[in-house]
Amino acid sequence: MHSLNDAQIRASFVNASVRERAALTLPPGFAELDWDRLDFLGWRDPKLPLVAYAVVPGEQGPVGIMLRRAEGRLRSRPQCAWCEDVHLPNDVLFYVAKRGGQAGRRGDTVGTLVCADFQCSKNVRKRPPVAYLGFDVEAARERRIEALRENVAGFVRAVTAD
Repeated sequence: MHSLNDAQIRASFVNASVRERAALTLPPGFAELDWDRLDFLGWRDPKLPLVAYAVVPGEQGPVGIMLRRAEGRLRSRPQCAWCEDVHLPNDVLFYVAKRGGQAGRRGDTVGTLVCADFQCSKNVRKRPPVAYLGFDVEAARERRIEALRENVAGFVRAVTAD
């Protein structure tokens, strides 16, 4: 992912009002982010515990999505829909995003299960277990990274679809 500044991040949001964009709090440690190891930028707002943000690279530039955490409890330990890691060291939460444009103004939403603190980029870069003799660990890691990018892009398409 290419590095972004504060103004680029705020301008990227497709489902947030001008007021919501102005009020968002950038992630802790924003100045020290290792952009080369991020497939998307995701964080929870420290001032608003139920609000989170994801900024995803797009063909026409970054696309920002404002998310709200669902308030119910999950009955079992779910799998993250983005990184699809079955050995997660972290919690997974259900987030809902208002759709962009007219659909969002009507109240349409899209939901997804995501790692609680958006650790997906880190999770897919972990060394996978050797599945069989001759298993190509690096190729498996690259497939996981590509799958994460496709899953996140699919969610963005669902949010921005008319």
